[in-house]
Amino acid sequence: MANCCSNSRVIKYQDKEYVCSLAFALQLIGDKYKSLILFHLKDGEMRSGELQKQIHGISNRMFTFSIRALERDGLVSRKVYPEVPPKVVYELTEAGHSIIPIILQLDDWGKQFAADQNLYASEE
Repeated sequence: MANCCSNSRVIKYQDKEYVCSLAFALQLIGDKYKSLILFHLKDGEMRSGELQKQIHGISNRMFTFSIRALERDGLVSRKVYPEVPPKVVYELTEAGHSIIPIILQLDDWGKQFAADQNLYASEE
């Protein structure tokens, strides 16, 4: 069985070294807000406020932190239109689009696991 950390190649990224490619990938998209931002951008660009409203429970501070990290890592791009007030939209980069099938598989897995374990709240 393959072990993600058995690779002898070290990944160097932003002054950190990763000996495990899975740990590196999870650093990029691992927290729930980054994954949710990517998920909601899968169908096209969105304005900042619109995107933030789609993500239940995210604070303004966490949204800003997460979107900036995704932008810095090259998964999301930001466009600012010279208007008053400024219009800011985000969209997936090519690299961001490449992770969407995996995020959709995780979504499907979560739905199936919740159903198998009878975790859905009953609607009364």
